[in-house]
Amino acid sequence: MGYFFRIELLEGWVAEESRETVRWGVQRRLEFIDFRLFWDGRFNRRDLSETFGISAQQASSDISQYTVLAPGNLVYDQTLKAYLRAPTYEPKLMHASAERYLLQLVAIENRWMRQEDTWFDDRPPIENVSLLRKHTNARILLHILDAINQRGQLEIQYKSITGSPEPSRVIAPHALFHAIGRWYVRAWSTEHSDFRDYNLFRIDQVGDITRASIDPTLDFEWMHEIDLILAPNPALSKSQQAALEAEYEMVGGRLIVTKRLSQTFYLMTEHNFDVAPDTLPPGKQQLVLLNREEVVNARTTARKLSIDAIERASR
Repeated sequence: MGYFFRIELLEGWVAEESRETVRWGVQRRLEFIDFRLFWDGRFNRRDLSETFGISAQQASSDISQYTVLAPGNLVYDQTLKAYLRAPTYEPKLMHASAERYLLQLVAIENRWMRQEDTWFDDRPPIENVSLLRKHTNARILLHILDAINQRGQLEIQYKSITGSPEPSRVIAPHALFHAIGRWYVRAWSTEHSDFRDYNLFRIDQVGDITRASIDPTLDFEWMHEIDLILAPNPALSKSQQAALEAEYEMVGGRLIVTKRLSQTFYLMTEHNFDVAPDTLPPGKQQLVLLNREEVVNARTTARKLSIDAIERASR
């Protein structure tokens, strides 16, 4: 009896698991319908069948379920043999994120992902004017991620343009960040006895992971944040300043951005905040950093305190 009881329990669990899988699959297909209606304005039964590898009958069932869920969202066009976005359409199952849509377009254009890995049908003409860098080696990234998760260190071969020409480094990475179109690794450098940033694109090889002795919480420039107070360049015309205030959704002509101290360097470089006002034409420095001295001093102080804390910890 015990054996058969276990079989019945197993069969019940499998049946429940199958129902969960079916429910998840239907949910995804309903989201696909919502996506196509929102961004493309149309879809047909064949789109569902080919995208998800389901029968025409199942596709029809999914469309019926969506119609019940959102009866005012679509109309069928007999001539086009397609379902069209209705004037009363409102998204039901998706978050209409323009940023996500545009990022996927850029990812396809840069060959970071394939169009078939998205739900796009037709894409608008797009051109990316940024300089393309080599693709990051997935195995190198995997080793970096493993070292972060294990709080370990590893040897890397690194092509530096500012430091030592010697390619070999031993670093203990603890975070990743993106700035000015590049991915960086925030890591402890055993060579410099300091926390530094390493361009992920310039790491050619990685070694085995060993235990790291450094505590990443001693990276005060990373652990501490500061508010950057930004405003339109007063040398711009009133209409230009108003346009910038609207673009950045400023309040009272001010934009407060909270960043890690170590990352303020990149933001200041990207927007020329590291250059004194009136040095550049207003068009080259559309925004100004009102508390520039405070930010620079805070970063310098945090770096000094971090070095002192590391020295005390190593005694």
